[in-house]
Amino acid sequence: MKAPERITVAMDEDTFAVFKKMRDDLGISQSELMREALKFYSKHKTLFESIEDKKVYTHAEMLSAGEHIILDVDHWLLFLSFVESHPDKEKFWNLHREVCQAHAEQFKHKFYRVEYILKRLETCNFFKLRKTSKSDFTLVLGSDVPKKFVKMELEEIFAGMGFQVEIKEDFSKLRVKVLQDL
Repeated sequence: MKAPERITVAMDEDTFAVFKKMRDDLGISQSELMREALKFYSKHKTLFESIEDKKVYTHAEMLSAGEHIILDVDHWLLFLSFVESHPDKEKFWNLHREVCQAHAEQFKHKFYRVEYILKRLETCNFFKLRKTSKSDFTLVLGSDVPKKFVKMELEEIFAGMGFQVEIKEDFSKLRVKVLQDL
């Protein structure tokens, strides 16, 4: 068996503190920690290259709290299509409005701005966000099915937080103009 390659790594204090904590928490040698870290990065590097760090952290935060789920887009559209055909659909929309108002209350205490809320909802894959100017955003939905759901969500959250926005509908897009933010 060939002798393993040896390397020397220089670390600043903060990096070394993280390294030491991980080594101690995992109960493995320094060499094993470096090998595992490199394997992990190699396996998942496309994730780090293709997605903003904030999105990864937002996903982790949302899922780990147990308040969100991952749902296939086809199922999502199926549920919304079913709601629209249901005789008691107004009950759903009223309950959705209440959930949105509760979200507004949560967000209000965190002092979120309009753009942050839009980015957070984009992370939920409700739409693709395009910032067209300092106060204008285009939300590309990919389908007109979720338009009512998303528009209501935005209207209720922004109103509940005291923001003034104008939301216009296109076929599979929503255009948001911020009139007053924080």
